[in-house]
Amino acid sequence: MELLPEMVAEGRRILLFSQFTSMLSLIEVELKKHGIAWAKLTGQTQQRDAVIEQFTSGAVPVFLISLKAGGVGLNLPQADTVIHYDPWWNPAVENQATDRAHRIGQTHTVFVYKLVAQGTIEERILALQERKAALAEGMYSGATGRKQPLFTESDLAELLRPLSA
Repeated sequence: MELLPEMVAEGRRILLFSQFTSMLSLIEVELKKHGIAWAKLTGQTQQRDAVIEQFTSGAVPVFLISLKAGGVGLNLPQADTVIHYDPWWNPAVENQATDRAHRIGQTHTVFVYKLVAQGTIEERILALQERKAALAEGMYSGATGRKQPLFTESDLAELLRPLSA
């Protein structure tokens, strides 16, 4: 809520993604407190086209979307801001969600924010994402060298290490 009121006041059109529908519900409560209009798309949404129309028509400035519900089949070039509230271990899923705004018809620069709390497992997941992206880039670019496993026992140990340590 430190970002959204100012962005809405600036006239920004915001896609806010979370992998947790329960987090989207918590965000809804805060949006209501601040008088910010929104639409929400999850796997439970009954009137998908009507909800999408609320955002695309400009009736609401904020579109809350679960990563799974918003990963494919959406074209939202009306958005100029994408917020990933929590990271997902697979950067391709986040990129696919971000691509909802990068579509034919996009006339604005799109700003992308990834919110990560310091000292959390999410911070560790982000580091793992960066390694995974580097590995994929090396594979696609034809870089040679010793192939290392994508996810090792030490990676798992690091993710599960107590946060207070």
